[in-house]
Amino acid sequence: MKRLVITAIFALGACVAFGRSNSSTKTPLSKYSSEWDQPKYRACNTAANATYLSPGEKQIIYVLNMARMNPKLFCKTALPYAHQVSGFIDTSNEYYYKSLVALMDTMKPMCLLKPDEKCFASAQCHAISSGEKGIVSHGRVSDECRKKQYYRGECCQYGISDPLGIILNLLVDENVESLGHRNICLDYYYTKMSPATASHKSYGTVTVLDFYRDYNWR
Repeated sequence: MKRLVITAIFALGACVAFGRSNSSTKTPLSKYSSEWDQPKYRACNTAANATYLSPGEKQIIYVLNMARMNPKLFCKTALPYAHQVSGFIDTSNEYYYKSLVALMDTMKPMCLLKPDEKCFASAQCHAISSGEKGIVSHGRVSDECRKKQYYRGECCQYGISDPLGIILNLLVDENVESLGHRNICLDYYYTKMSPATASHKSYGTVTVLDFYRDYNWR
């Protein structure tokens, strides 16, 4: 199965606060380090009560929030397993993988992303319609999807269904010279994000992640 990521045009914005915790005792990254079981990381599960998201879509937000809350710990514990999680990632690559390690090892914590129904409607419409037609593009293919379009940054990932695998591929951004997905996922200024997954005619599966912020910067 081919795996592909698409570069998105993105804008910047800002935030500083973390979200609330929940009662879950384990996190999606528990297998990589017991440090991820500390109660503070449960706050990363901001989509726990978002009934419009599937369990897998909630996990995508959970994993990305954990990477944003503690980039250094994510770099130390999860990134070394990137090739095992996704064979598409070349961990010997200086420009992509190793540059991500260098970046996350020095990054400060970012605000947690909260799910948003408008972002989800935008992402879901595009995931379903592009998947049915086998299209690889950010361009909306129907009037309905154009009306629902709601994002300031968007990532599209093809061929992977595992939540951590999706996030790792977007962060490493293999063969995407602009590093557009990495820049969006690790942007300090986005405040909202909702992913949507669907079947894809050519790649088996597609995940669209639509990001938003409520204020203008720069």
